[in-house]
Amino acid sequence: MRQPDLFEKLSAEDGSQGALTVSEITGRIRQSLEAGFRDVTVVGEISNMRRPASGHIYLTLKDEKSQLRLVMFRGMQKGLTFDPEDGLRVRARGDISVYAARGEYQLIARGITPDGLGALQQAFLKLKERLADEGLFHDDKKKPIPAHPTRIAIVTSETGAAIRDMLRMIRSRSRNVDVTLYPVRVQGEGSAHEIAAAIAHLNKLGGFDTIIIGRGGGSIEDLWAFNEEVVARAIYASKIPLISAVGHEIDVTISDLVADRRALTPTEAGEIVVPDTETLLGEIQATADSAASALTRILDSAHHRLRLLGRTLSMRRPVHLLREKMQRVDDTAARIGTALSHLIELSRQKLKGVEGRLEAISPLAVLERGYSVTLDGKGRTLHSSSQLKPGDDITTVLSEGRIASKVTKAEK
Repeated sequence: MRQPDLFEKLSAEDGSQGALTVSEITGRIRQSLEAGFRDVTVVGEISNMRRPASGHIYLTLKDEKSQLRLVMFRGMQKGLTFDPEDGLRVRARGDISVYAARGEYQLIARGITPDGLGALQQAFLKLKERLADEGLFHDDKKKPIPAHPTRIAIVTSETGAAIRDMLRMIRSRSRNVDVTLYPVRVQGEGSAHEIAAAIAHLNKLGGFDTIIIGRGGGSIEDLWAFNEEVVARAIYASKIPLISAVGHEIDVTISDLVADRRALTPTEAGEIVVPDTETLLGEIQATADSAASALTRILDSAHHRLRLLGRTLSMRRPVHLLREKMQRVDDTAARIGTALSHLIELSRQKLKGVEGRLEAISPLAVLERGYSVTLDGKGRTLHSSSQLKPGDDITTVLSEGRIASKVTKAEK
């Protein structure tokens, strides 16, 4: 037996109770729609997109035959992963309701996502174009990466391959750099806001020479947190030079374009941020060789001038005086050469001594002797049991690997 539809029900009620006011009929329609269309997903193309000062989003979803009004209130936009614009095809999830003031039904959205890879690429290109027009990608806005950093902060997942690759490369090149991990989620709802908040917090703390953000490879959906505007704005606002190392060489994200330097992979980020010790020694030797060459040119020029002077003085017969001056020049050149060689060797020994002392006090060297470092849930080093309470999450950093634990008891 066929069930009566909504309008048959309303007509029956109207016949039994008399005429209804506009507000009454609208209210009954609203109740019926909200009861029958809860948690629905609608696919369509955005048109008439607007976001007034209130921060709420108003737009129309349309297809070839119909259209549906949509509203997304500001409090529901935390999980929004892109900037909605006219022409984008999206999937909207929410509840159907009635806006009584106009007697129109509409979708109250809890979430909006691009529909398919084409929509994601379109959203990427639109945001890229808008940020480029604002100047966020200009080279003159980019800060130089320090050549010899002492403190580096890495914003990434503490369990991913990216952090292991970066730490392995940094450790192989120098043991005298302090590395701080700021663990965040790098994909999924809310991950972009975590990354942006981490960048802002590290700038507020200060004391870091360079920040690296990134993750390993993945699909465009996996990397999408690094294509969100909130991350781009945080990178642009950072006072600390920042390297973006997202995915593989073929992956280009918005964060790569805004960052002060792009690394093709997380491993390359480790190479960029820390100079190799042997390379540094080579630079010192090259500087010393350059100084020696300059000194040689100066001495050759002095010899040449003395020879010219000798020809002039020979006409006046003070040959013995000229010869004495030339011998003194040769003696001086020999002493300078010996002193320069000694100075170069002394500098080399001092550098090796400093490197040895720094390595002896390096936190990594301490870990290799069997000690460990314990971090709280925010990645901060613990110095006292009074910083903890039962139930807190802690991470123990060993020479090889990490151990995650939960505090059951903390005593003085």
